Amino acid sequence: MRTLLKLGGSLLDAASARDLLAEQIARAREAAEVVVVHGGGKQMTRYLAERGVESRFVNGLRVTTPETIDAVLKVFAGSVNHELVASLNRAGARAVGLSGIDALLVEAEVMDPALGAVGRVTRANPELLTVLLKNGYTPVVACVAGDREGRIYNVNADQMAVACAAACRVERLIFLTDVNGVMDGNKQVRSELTASECRGLIADGIATGGMQAKLNSAMDALAAGVAQVHIVPGALPDVVGRVLEGDEIGTRIIGSEVTTT
Repeated sequence: MRTLLKLGGSLLDAASARDLLAEQIARAREAAEVVVVHGGGKQMTRYLAERGVESRFVNGLRVTTPETIDAVLKVFAGSVNHELVASLNRAGARAVGLSGIDALLVEAEVMDPALGAVGRVTRANPELLTVLLKNGYTPVVACVAGDREGRIYNVNADQMAVACAAACRVERLIFLTDVNGVMDGNKQVRSELTASECRGLIADGIATGGMQAKLNSAMDALAAGVAQVHIVPGALPDVVGRVLEGDEIGTRIIGSEVTTT
């Protein structure tokens, strides 16, 4: 089963947590082809603050000036990516660090001039991922994209994950997050949701902010052909293996109700 894991930057900040995830991913490769996409927003904000640069956000997206895009390369495609690759290689996962710039893996365009170099994904080209997977490697993709004119874009990591998942036809997309799952109006985590129920949670104002964005990404993935999406707590022990084995952890999102005869 081909699987894409999207790792939030908060799960990668501490070396101990990063190493534990790397060990889980290495074990998962015994049963599945695995692609990893990661963010690094926490590390980016800290890097900029250390240099006296204030981070500005509009609707949850980081305004990306020329100064910031340089930091994007140094942090997302640099330290965060390579530290994760090193942990994965130590665990035996044969990891290869990439960004969307490499071989035009993920192409983008300007989302809104007011946001600077924030990119909207326009196309993903899966050939490089396919070659790596077929030869036993674990691609690790930072959320940086490019275009055919050589421009570089800061891309939302969830959107990067959806683009890669759809392009290389994964069967399962797993968002490893810092929340327990998707909560309903009674503040209870739902073990399973359909796309229509996700739309209802958004319309009713129950899923807002970051969770609204996560559900929109999940629905985009389903619409692009991914069979199921999971939103799970990434710090849970052996969470990757347990999700792959079918344990009811976090929230599983599917396109429509499953019927039986």
